[in-house]
Amino acid sequence: MITLAIDTASRSCSVAVLDGEQVLAEINDVSGQTHSRHLMTMVDRAIAMSVGRFNNIDGFAVTRGPGSFTGLRIGISAAKGLAEAAGKALVGVSSLRALAWQVFPGAALIIPMLDARRKEVYTARFIREGDTLKTIGSEQALSPELAVQGVETPCLLVGDGAVAYAECLRQQIGHHMRLALPFQQIIRASTVAYLAAEKLADGLDERMGITPHYIRKSYVEDGRHTAGR
Repeated sequence: MITLAIDTASRSCSVAVLDGEQVLAEINDVSGQTHSRHLMTMVDRAIAMSVGRFNNIDGFAVTRGPGSFTGLRIGISAAKGLAEAAGKALVGVSSLRALAWQVFPGAALIIPMLDARRKEVYTARFIREGDTLKTIGSEQALSPELAVQGVETPCLLVGDGAVAYAECLRQQIGHHMRLALPFQQIIRASTVAYLAAEKLADGLDERMGITPHYIRKSYVEDGRHTAGR
């Protein structure tokens, strides 16, 4: 199956085309500019570099969050539009699971973190269970300190949130902390496509129901809520 995947959940932007588990093309942008400026150009280039024509894509995948509110809307809207135009299935993938998979397999606790602003990170915890990655608890928006609270075993931290708060996290958990390698810190669309493969192969199609997984309210929504009290 030829899958085109998109990630716009954080400051980086990524597009990839995979044939099964083989990466045919991947383009990553880390400029920090708004994703709407580059995304469709990246899609066109990735298709041209890999399968040549849009009609050769069999399915689509996109990160559904958590992450940047604007980024998620841009990525999901683009993926929906592409899937509708092609008449092909679309599935969503957790941005935190994608980050965790990029440093899996391993025996250590994996804690992906995306910078959520407001001195918080979007985070979850994952452990290896056989050949699978098991989520412990739920995805949350927490302070960096709370994100690693109670950690007493070696853990691997990955994501721009882990990089941004590395000093504070190291003070919290000391020698238990390991930071992923620099090239693992951004979400790669090839990982998103890989994680979507089983859903697409099973015939799942989330075009009609996929929405961003924000976890918390935006600044605007919080302001309206406070003003209404």
